[in-house]
Amino acid sequence: MISSLVQSQNWIQSLKLYLRMIEGGVSPNEFTFVKLLMACSILGMKYGKLVHAHIVLMGIELNLIMKTALADMYSKGQRMEEAVKVSNQTPESDVWLWTALITGYARVSNFGEVISSFREMQLKRILPNSFTYAGILNTAASIREWELGKQIHSLVIKDGLETSVSVGNALVDMYMKSSAVVRDALGAFEEIISPNVVSWTSLITGFTQRGLKGEAFQAFMDMQVFGLQPNPITVAEILKSCASNEVRNLHGYVIKSELRNNVTVGNALVEVYARFGSVGDAWNVLQGMPCRDVVTYTNLAAGLNQMGDHQTTLSIISNIYKDQLKMDGHSMATFLSASASLAATETGKQLHCHSVKSGLGSWISVSNALVDLYGKCGSINDSQRSFSEILDPNVVSWNVLISGLASNGHFSSALSIFEDMILAAVKPDHITMLLVLYTCSHGGLINRGVEYFNSMTETHGIQPTIDHYICLVDLLGRAGRLEEAMTVIENMKPAQDALIYKTLLGSCRIHGNVTLGKDMARRALELDPSDPAVYVLLANIYDDAGKTKLGDLTRQLMRDNGLRKNPGKSWVEI
Repeated sequence: MISSLVQSQNWIQSLKLYLRMIEGGVSPNEFTFVKLLMACSILGMKYGKLVHAHIVLMGIELNLIMKTALADMYSKGQRMEEAVKVSNQTPESDVWLWTALITGYARVSNFGEVISSFREMQLKRILPNSFTYAGILNTAASIREWELGKQIHSLVIKDGLETSVSVGNALVDMYMKSSAVVRDALGAFEEIISPNVVSWTSLITGFTQRGLKGEAFQAFMDMQVFGLQPNPITVAEILKSCASNEVRNLHGYVIKSELRNNVTVGNALVEVYARFGSVGDAWNVLQGMPCRDVVTYTNLAAGLNQMGDHQTTLSIISNIYKDQLKMDGHSMATFLSASASLAATETGKQLHCHSVKSGLGSWISVSNALVDLYGKCGSINDSQRSFSEILDPNVVSWNVLISGLASNGHFSSALSIFEDMILAAVKPDHITMLLVLYTCSHGGLINRGVEYFNSMTETHGIQPTIDHYICLVDLLGRAGRLEEAMTVIENMKPAQDALIYKTLLGSCRIHGNVTLGKDMARRALELDPSDPAVYVLLANIYDDAGKTKLGDLTRQLMRDNGLRKNPGKSWVEI
């Protein structure tokens, strides 16, 4: 009965039946515990440790089968110390025990132990099976190690396991993630004798991640031709490839299929509608879902936040509580980001308190969002304190601290933090360098800014983008070095856009250079004739130079073209 309940995934009922068995005076044997441990690997460590304690109390012999079941349970719970401790209690081992350890190490991203365990297994002359190889290939995929994957692939062929579904699926995933050539993944897929839904989903996911939309949709159609119905993950992945006009067609397919009430598919639809700005459709999907989770609301909140509707984003918090759900690190980071964008200090502080109480403060995304929140609210001390509480700051952590300091006028401190980041061996990214150039520009540190720009490629291996060039032009332009700024524009490698001309146009107004200002305005309008800011800047240049008639004529031209500059906004929190 316990075995049947476990097989039907009725985990709680299997444990309840075990209690009835004990109360009835029937002693369990090793097979009873093996089945119970399978249930505990799903239910969690709390149950697993209790069952382990019963095994010890009842004096059940720790043979190889029992030892493997315990090691597998602990490894699935990411408790590798306990798994290894159990495996070392007796000298016996087999392929299943080693596979449990290898897949456990892969699960906790301890890739070094995966490889060393595999080598030790080979030294003991224990032949790996398809599940062993799948665990190692998943490791190679996670760390994008194509060479390691190729070596394991050769061993798979040597052992004649290349047609195995589990190995083939792992090979497809590994090649899609780490190989530069899609043909490698297709070759592995073609070797699978009977590809299952997971095989096709791995292929579709790989195509989606590489931006091969046509190939992803073709594979989606092909799997149905071969008689396999997509599962929720397949549909969620193919939705990522959809353009805005294709979402509704796939949504129609979902409604007609058995997946219409699936939470994973519903969440994917909410995410894709929100991403394309169809908030009404996202809400309709959400409200039509019979069962929602925190991911549902997080996807909607992230879409609204990205659109700039921060107030509505924060209103979703009440919906989460109405559905008796708990926020996770992703949702908390999204709501903190919305608070930061609104400079809503009080809301941010309440969310901060909740993150501490709920234990979400340990999430790096939440910690980074707190640093950003306080920086944007002008509370630099709180921002720095939040940063100091991060155990292992990543590049985003450093970036938001530099941004907060620079935007509040602490230019020297911002550059000092950048130097600390380099000393901490954290590699800067293109956003870091953008923030550094912004700091130098607004702090009047012209020569230092030019040095940082030149160091991007030479020292940090970062190729400047159009945004970096715009910052450099702004840096030089603010200092009155207009000719140098113009030289940068003429010599820059990326394609020029209207913003870089508009940036130099703003500097021409500051320094009263009418001739260069006219040229910049002309170039900007050639690329973006509908930008009213260019007309306003040029008109102001004429006004400042005493050429009011030309200024009025420029404004009239703007009105004739149906353009109007939106006024700026400001708000305070009451």
